[in-house]
Amino acid sequence: MQIISIVSGLPPAIDGVGDYALNLARQLRKDFAIETHFIIGNPKWVGAAEIEGFTVSKVGDRSVANLLSLLDGNDRPSTILLHYVCYGYAWRGCPFWLINGLQRWRSASRVRSLVTMFHETYAFGPFWTSTFWVSPLQKHLLARLARLSDRSLTSKQGYGKIISKLSEGKHTQIPAIPVFSTIGEPEQPPPLVERPRRLVVFGAVPTRRRVYQRSLAALERTCQELLIEEIVDIGPATELEISAINGVPVIVMGQRTTAEVSTILSSSIVGFFDYHTEYLAKSTIFAAYCAHRLIPVGTFYSDFQEDGLQAGKHYWLADRPRDSMSLTAGQAIADNAYTWYQSHNLSSQAKVFAAQLTSKY
Repeated sequence: MQIISIVSGLPPAIDGVGDYALNLARQLRKDFAIETHFIIGNPKWVGAAEIEGFTVSKVGDRSVANLLSLLDGNDRPSTILLHYVCYGYAWRGCPFWLINGLQRWRSASRVRSLVTMFHETYAFGPFWTSTFWVSPLQKHLLARLARLSDRSLTSKQGYGKIISKLSEGKHTQIPAIPVFSTIGEPEQPPPLVERPRRLVVFGAVPTRRRVYQRSLAALERTCQELLIEEIVDIGPATELEISAINGVPVIVMGQRTTAEVSTILSSSIVGFFDYHTEYLAKSTIFAAYCAHRLIPVGTFYSDFQEDGLQAGKHYWLADRPRDSMSLTAGQAIADNAYTWYQSHNLSSQAKVFAAQLTSKY
């Protein structure tokens, strides 16, 4: 079987959704002999026409005609897997060209099937921001896509409720599967006591900047209580000049290969983040910390908890009043996070996607 996978980007571009889609395609090929042809919905993407044996096309411009020219043809698969991130397909997050094109493609034949993985829904914001004004349009397009899709999945239970409501009864049970680690899943991560006292700050520039600017006190406290000897910063340059934090040296690694990042995580005890805790299920960085059996440490954003995650059990909030953290308590959190992750690891998710892609109903 072959499918078309529409994505916002693929390597060498830095694109978390693209990394997710490529890892999933590998697993679908390995476990279920499902081949993937990728269509990139970003005309500015630059990359090879083939990646690891997967053929790749991209839209020349974001238009219905251009999309249909890539989707139609006698040799094209009749099943599409869309990885939906509204801002990945349009500057203001309103990809009319994509939804209109898929509507025409889907209605042209009864044997065509559209499966959508909703990585996002629609944006929210105060009235003085542009987000406030485009939010209704994004919601309108989301509703159209929900009703157009034959089957839907998402990474967060809250998103599933939104999509189900907007689908007007078409989708009543939407699989909500937290994202997997896109940098590997070590089979037997060693216990923390066998690892160097290293803390990792990993991810995109904005989230790492927040760690050093908004969450500095929490970071310092974590280093003090867990006797951290080294902080490793991994990712694109933040342009912050930080060589040490309270005497703990900061090693700036820059961008590294997947294998290198995995090795560093496997030999560290803490993965620090400043990310909204309500959205941890959709964070590939949090997934990587869990998969490598680190102590995920963040800061407070909200009391709301879902997706099977609990503060103090699956991650530690370093800015909340509590007893001091120890390596023993940290190991329990790391173990809980690792166990939580196993129920939706890459192979488990491939099974879910394969069932959705091959279903005729």
